[in-house]
Amino acid sequence: MTIRLGGIIVGLGLTAVLLLWSLLPGVLNFALPEKPDYYAFQEENIAPEEGFSFEGPVGTWDVAQLQRGYQVYKEVCAACHSLKYVAFRNLEELAYTEAEVRAEAAAWTVPGINPETGETTTRPGLPTDQFPSPYQNDVAARAANNNAIPPDLSLMTKARKDGTNYVYSLMMGYVDPDPADQALSPEFETPEGLYFNEHFYNINIAMAPQLTPDRVSYSDGTEASVENMAADIAAFLTWTAEPSLVERKQTGWFVIGFLLFATFLAFLSYKQIWAGMKPKKK
Repeated sequence: MTIRLGGIIVGLGLTAVLLLWSLLPGVLNFALPEKPDYYAFQEENIAPEEGFSFEGPVGTWDVAQLQRGYQVYKEVCAACHSLKYVAFRNLEELAYTEAEVRAEAAAWTVPGINPETGETTTRPGLPTDQFPSPYQNDVAARAANNNAIPPDLSLMTKARKDGTNYVYSLMMGYVDPDPADQALSPEFETPEGLYFNEHFYNINIAMAPQLTPDRVSYSDGTEASVENMAADIAAFLTWTAEPSLVERKQTGWFVIGFLLFATFLAFLSYKQIWAGMKPKKK
């Protein structure tokens, strides 16, 4: 009996040691993760000083800003990035008239089919068309962008954490490395063909800086500074990803009001029906 008990204890001890030995590296890696060489350069997302009009429980769209953001997309971003989940007719939500939307759509070239031959061709866009991709396929996209495929921007602010501020930060993140950070990671470098961006997840990004002062000419007279253009495109891409954002907030307030009213009616009903009833004594 004593030998058997001793064997069990030794076996449990060996099992515990092996279990701890197997788990210890994982626990240490989780508690003390190895930091990549670009870790010292990473910066948290930033936001415009005045914020965005659609933030907060009572936020609303700044239509003028959304129109400016669309202009930035059209004149800067559309050369590389698609917007495949947005149709031209959706621009009516940005206070464009039906005639303006038709004219805007016609200014774009979209894929089509020749009705006589059945072959693929191109044609002016219609309001029902989605925004076209600037490339025929991924091979062409890679060939034109140093083997990187520019992502579609339709849902970008939902695909990234803190998406609106992420887009703004990314546009503002093309700066020179901080010497103090460089000292912490002396082996870090930006390879040829990539660009340093302190808000990109691994710092080196294939997209070159796109926004420079006066890159676009705003029709409403707004200064086309890098900060303004970055904020405008961030707001526009928030709208493309969540066009019903403001409506949801407004609906939420209505629902809260209805629930409060219903609760008040239920309380009055309780007072009317049950207030006179006395509890039975045990």
